[in-house]
Amino acid sequence: MEVTPTGFRDLYVCKPQIFKDSRGYFMESYNQRKLEQATGLHTHFVQDNQSVSQYGVIRGLHMQMGAFGQAKLVRCAHGKILDVVVDMRTEEPTFGTHYAIELSEENQLQLFIPRGFAHGFSVLSESAVFMYKCDQFYHQESEICMAYNDPHLGIDWQIPTHQQILSEKDKEGLDFKTAAAVIASHI
Repeated sequence: MEVTPTGFRDLYVCKPQIFKDSRGYFMESYNQRKLEQATGLHTHFVQDNQSVSQYGVIRGLHMQMGAFGQAKLVRCAHGKILDVVVDMRTEEPTFGTHYAIELSEENQLQLFIPRGFAHGFSVLSESAVFMYKCDQFYHQESEICMAYNDPHLGIDWQIPTHQQILSEKDKEGLDFKTAAAVIASHI
């Protein structure tokens, strides 16, 4: 596994080793020992999630606050997505800025997201299967949704506005300033 820093503390792009032959390919999509050796981080994942979405879907920006914060290892098993995270750790110089990366079945890249980041993605292909591991169980009461289109964040989701598909929850996300205040009150 090749692990590359992003410029955000503890946020890493991971590229698994892929073994291809005439039958297809094999890859080890996760190895705890290798990730720990490469990053120095000790994460114990307890839940795997998967979503299937069509072109134009934007999911996010979501996070769990306080003691229920989640580290995640995310990847796109089928199709292509734009994965976006926003650093909500007030003590970091990258607070309030975002990082975006294309994850796809073709490039097999993964993103390790530490606790303290809001997360979302948009579907750039006809459909996509998105998979992720979490180091905390889902806790609805600690979840917060931040506006995907907040001007402070300036995120280009690479989907024309008239083709964006969002849940009601995502349409009503909090603006960055309000979300930051709510998150700070749960630290």
